[in-house]
Amino acid sequence: MLVARSLGVVAVAAGLLVGGSGAALAAPSAAAVSRFDDGSFEYPTAPANSFTTLVSGQSIGPWKVTSGSVDLIGTGFWQAAEGDQSVDLNGGQAGAVAQTFSTIVGRTYTVTYALAANPEGGPAVKTGRVLVGGQNFQDFSFDSTGKTRAAMGYVQRQVTFVANTPTTTLGFASTLPGAYGPVIDDVRVTASSPCSCTP
Repeated sequence: MLVARSLGVVAVAAGLLVGGSGAALAAPSAAAVSRFDDGSFEYPTAPANSFTTLVSGQSIGPWKVTSGSVDLIGTGFWQAAEGDQSVDLNGGQAGAVAQTFSTIVGRTYTVTYALAANPEGGPAVKTGRVLVGGQNFQDFSFDSTGKTRAAMGYVQRQVTFVANTPTTTLGFASTLPGAYGPVIDDVRVTASSPCSCTP
């Protein structure tokens, strides 16, 4: 990401189907796969009114950068959808982040996320995809025309999935070259209550 550019927050609701492997590194500690956590990218803390560029193999809390580079946007740099921080999926190039978490086989999960885009560089329409188990699950796009750092124009997306493995890997990836990409924030995963129906 360039210093002058602004990152739009992408709120993405992604549907998950199956789990992948993938290490979930965290700042508290996530050596073992556990519940979904830090969907608003609040830790580690990026510099205020600035950002930190992370490359493949590095972590943002329980999220791991799985390809290219991304920018962790600090408080005050631009509007976040939730909390203080967000992620631009293009650091200096297209990047991707993913988190692996525990799921219950047969349980239905709903994923919601906020989506926006960096309004300070072209093209206006930023594109990306939601990945589940490393596979393309959903394509998304966001038009940053008329958006600003103070008014990112987040939209919320939602998707549901039925888990068929005890872990699921949820990822978000940019499909756009360059340093101005789609922005994600406020990712949430909720499980439906098990059916207490009687035949």
